[in-house]
Amino acid sequence: MSNNDIPLAARALAVFHQPPLKLNCAQAVAHAWQAAVGKDDPSQIAALKACGGGRAPGGTCGALHAAQLVLAETGGDPAALSQGFADRHNHLTCQELKRHGVSCAACVATACELLASDGT
Repeated sequence: MSNNDIPLAARALAVFHQPPLKLNCAQAVAHAWQAAVGKDDPSQIAALKACGGGRAPGGTCGALHAAQLVLAETGGDPAALSQGFADRHNHLTCQELKRHGVSCAACVATACELLASDGT
């Protein structure tokens, strides 16, 4: 399997709270996307450090927030991505997702799967 054949979700989960990078949910999604498309923007990853653990704007899931940002950069529809996320998990905020037993890893995987299906 070549590096380009690795699913986006697998890329993100490989660095989500895992050494050596130990990235948060938002960072993991952006890092996986950058690796998949050959982009290198450490400033984006650094900026997303503040968006993990329920600290994304409006309390939005950090993984979802990062996927929305990436999709907006590529001309995609962040609202459709949010709807897909809500369809799968019934909630968009970190607090509600956790309250209803949705794991952070599941959110990372879902955000990546939706991002990958939207024209990657």
